[in-house]
Formats: sequence, C-alpha cells, structure tokens
Amino acid sequence: MDWLSLPPLTALRAFAALAETGGTVAAGDRLNVSHAAVSQQIKQLEAHIGLALVDRSGRQLRLTAEGQYLADALSLGFGAIARAVESLSQRNSERPLQISTTPSFAAHWLMPCLGDFRHRHPDIDLMIDPTPRLVALEPSGIDIAIRYGPGKWPGLEAELLFSSPIVAVAAPRLIEGRRIEEPSDLADLPWLQEFGTNEASDWLRRRGVTRERAAGLMQVPGNLLLDGLRDGQGVAVTVLDWVRQDIAAGRLRLLFQDHEDSGYHVVARPGVLRPAARTFVVWLRRMARQHSVAQ
Repeated sequence: MDWLSLPPLTALRAFAALAETGGTVAAGDRLNVSHAAVSQQIKQLEAHIGLALVDRSGRQLRLTAEGQYLADALSLGFGAIARAVESLSQRNSERPLQISTTPSFAAHWLMPCLGDFRHRHPDIDLMIDPTPRLVALEPSGIDIAIRYGPGKWPGLEAELLFSSPIVAVAAPRLIEGRRIEEPSDLADLPWLQEFGTNEASDWLRRRGVTRERAAGLMQVPGNLLLDGLRDGQGVAVTVLDWVRQDIAAGRLRLLFQDHEDSGYHVVARPGVLRPAARTFVVWLRRMARQHSVAQ
C-alpha cells in the first residue's frame, strides 16, 4: 500500500462522520471538534482527491456520487477497525451478548430453547431485542441479528439456520363455505398482521391484489398472532414452521404457500465475532439441526 498517497486520517474521519450524521454540526459533536473544523477537513480532502464529495448547492449538504462511493468504503474500513479494537478490549468481553430478532422467532423458537444455552453457558449474559425492525449492527451494539429472508443483506454476512416458506393461513370457521382459489378471494376477509410490519399488504400486492381489504386489518405483537389466528379473528401470512402443528391438527387451514427459497439466517458484521457471539452461533447451529430433524 502506498501510505504517502492516502489522504490524512483526520480528513477521512471528518468525512465519514459527516456521511454518517448528515451535517457538519452533528459530525463535529461526534468528533468533539467544531463544525468549522469538519468543513475545513472535508475541503482539504476534496482538494487532495481532486473531486467534489459534497453537494453544497441546496439548503442541506448532500453527498455526490463520488462522495457516497468513498463514504461506503470508509464505513467498511472504519467499521473493521472498530470491530478489531472492540474484539481486543477487555471491556467488550464483559458486556452482554446482544441479539436482535423478530418477536415471532423469539416467541416460537428462541425462547423455548434458551434454557439449554443457559445451562451450557451460564457465564454468558444475554440481551434479547425482539423487534420487527432491521436493527443496524454496529460496534458495541447488536452482535447478531436473526432475520428472515433470502439471506442477502448488503455489507453483512448471513448464514442460513433453516428454511421455511411463507404461508397464508386462517381458522377453518373463518373461511367456512368460501371458495378460495386465488389470493384475491381473501381481500374481503379480516386480516391479522405482526405489529410493525407490512406483511399482509406486501403479500397481497405481490400477488396482484391491489384493492383495499373490506374487513380491515388488526396489528398485534408477534407472540399473539397465533392466538388471534386460532380464534378466527383473521387471515395472516406467517412462517410455515410456526403453524405447521396447527395445520396438522386442523386448527388452521393452509390457503397458499410461497415457494421462494427463504428462511431464518444468522446475520453479523463481516469479520471475527467476539468469543461469546461465536459460542452463541455454534449453539444456534446445533439447535437448528435438532429443529430440522424434529420436523
């Protein structure tokens, strides 16, 4: 690497902070310098590179295409540095392991298994954050996320735990006497949806159903969705594994099933996980294998 050709680190830090915060004042607060100092460092960086990195023509600063390209590279680079320092820090090793996952996964899969982890690793403190939001994975924050999807999240590493398709289901009494052949046949029924998501609307829209639902939509926490389904309070789209036993027992009826290759993934930042996180991922793999065998 030609170290002498690189811009000054202070200028790169200032630009990365600006890209992250969206303004010179906020960037200055992050770096504990004045906003004028941030502006000066960015101008020096632009002069060094010979390109405009920030569009100053509007009331708010915006990154140019070249600026966004550099910002993405700096995010990866500084993120890798932060993770390396974090992994070597004793203070980091003592903080709880933070896991982000959906409420449904936490309620139906993770929590019933966690007793085994606590028995095997009583020295590891855990913080479980059940949320439908895609939480950012940042140093000293969330260590691991468990997300549902095809496994492609930009800038992150994903490992499949287990596959499970999305299905549309309802209690038999809710759809009794109805002829359901197309997703549009469900539009006049009440729907249930996990709070904080757009699962029902997105599923119908992907299948060409654009007219409004006639009977409304009720949003509930993920751990209550199955109760509402069994009680006949609406149709819902959910993961097959959560309703497999209810379908087999006749409490719910399978209406439609996706055939997309999706499932639950362990998602983390690129690089080496700290020891507690590695231990948790190994345990997740073991439990996922047992889960697959049990199906």
